[in-house]
Amino acid sequence: MALTDPIADYLTRIRNAQQANHRIVEIPSSRMKRSITEILYDQGYILKYKFEDNENSQGVIKIAIKYDKVTKSPTIKKLGRISRPGLRKFVPVNEIPRVINGLGIAVMSTSHGVMTGKQAVRNNVGGELICYVY
Repeated sequence: MALTDPIADYLTRIRNAQQANHRIVEIPSSRMKRSITEILYDQGYILKYKFEDNENSQGVIKIAIKYDKVTKSPTIKKLGRISRPGLRKFVPVNEIPRVINGLGIAVMSTSHGVMTGKQAVRNNVGGELICYVY
């Protein structure tokens, strides 16, 4: 089965795993998904991750989902896709959105690689808004 939007599938798998209170979720790997996973880890939204490469296939990303110790609720409250294959959303550096007034992150694909909105502003580059996380 060919996916038309692998990034939306990636976000949905994380969302579904959290809903079902799973500890670990396995997602087919790609360079873009690996970059997003590293950003989620660096920003403290996931516990840890592991890239496993298989022969003859693209490999998988194993993500350990982070839950609050007291309330047992997932750290990621909302994951949303912004730019889709049918409607790409590109923004210049001065129009990069602040997600919940700076509490969340916007993940962007720029000419300098995949980064958060704050990093893009710091590096003075615009690009494609992939998704938001908070």
